[in-house]
Amino acid sequence: MALAHQGIEAEEPIEPPATTASWAALVAIGVGAFALVTTEFLPVGLLPQIASDMTVTEGQAGLAVTMSGLFAATAAPISIWIAGSLDRRKVLLFLLGILLIANLIVAMAPSFLMILLGRVLLGATIGAFWTIAGPLGPRLKPGPKAGLATAIILSGVSLGTVAGVPVGALIGELVGWRYTFGLSAIVAVLVLVAIALLVPPLPVKSSGGLGDLYRVFKNPMVRFGLVGIFLSFVGQFAGYTYIAPFLLKIVRVDPPTVSAVLFGFGLVGVAGNILGGWAVGKSLRWATAGTLTLLGTSVLLLILLGSYPAAAIPLILVWGLGFGMQPIVIQNWMFNAAPDQLEGVQAILVSAAQTSIGSGALIGGLLFDQLGLKAAFAAAAVTAFLTAAMFAALKPSAAGR
Repeated sequence: MALAHQGIEAEEPIEPPATTASWAALVAIGVGAFALVTTEFLPVGLLPQIASDMTVTEGQAGLAVTMSGLFAATAAPISIWIAGSLDRRKVLLFLLGILLIANLIVAMAPSFLMILLGRVLLGATIGAFWTIAGPLGPRLKPGPKAGLATAIILSGVSLGTVAGVPVGALIGELVGWRYTFGLSAIVAVLVLVAIALLVPPLPVKSSGGLGDLYRVFKNPMVRFGLVGIFLSFVGQFAGYTYIAPFLLKIVRVDPPTVSAVLFGFGLVGVAGNILGGWAVGKSLRWATAGTLTLLGTSVLLLILLGSYPAAAIPLILVWGLGFGMQPIVIQNWMFNAAPDQLEGVQAILVSAAQTSIGSGALIGGLLFDQLGLKAAFAAAAVTAFLTAAMFAALKPSAAGR
């Protein structure tokens, strides 16, 4: 999922005095986040290939997304407790080592069960890395540069969410799905080396632990945001997970065209990241409601006009724009709700988003197998409209602006 920090000032860290680091160190951590999230979404663009090779249905192949999402959700809050007072640099290096192993397991998997095992390991790594790395910006670049530092780190998450599918589809089309995961393993090694060389030691004096999560959860606007995350992300990933089969079976384009369309989806998604960051600066409530309305409208029109490529392909690109905006506006909503508790917010946000991604892929797979692709896309449209109405109906004073 694409969650980048835009314009929200970071909290003062609970760790010892900040350790100054180069911008290259921040970029290395951001690339690590990009590698993890890209790997999470690789199967979406490779579902037909994986399903065919493993002799499972495409709906069942969607479990590769479900398992990583659900285990990331579990790992996010637990990682705060497990990491405790461990040096955060060592934690990041350990997690990248697990990413390497997970990708190798999937690349060499003799059965679909082994693929799922690799995806479980990946999910645990994503949840922990995202939670630990997200709040490091203020430590590495304290003072007025803290916000930009955090944005650089979390931009890797945003770009990975929108780039994972087109990257997977393009490489998979060229060299096959196994080599795609093999290349992802190589990227993990490169990032591990970069962080080892560029990021200074990051000792921790104390950690608020799970108690911080409880205090954050007591905030009513945080709970409101969590409902919005669950509804919108479950719905979107019920449809988005099966976008490649939709293009092949409903739009009826050939595999190279699928790769091209998904690449375009990723490009406009990056533009959506930027647009979302601009929109929340104008009105957080209406940026959120408007983004969700855009998502619902584009998916609804795809259901109605999906068999016409001339209409379907532009609509998919519009969907991609809204898809890139969605995590930006949602994350800003959550950070705006509790700006002085960012580490706790980050853990809850990751857990909620990953639970929703995994659940959405599962629900979409069941709808796909039982009722057809359009049923999965209908779930995406309906939940987007419901969530848009929820945010639009909120009083401006409660929303902050």
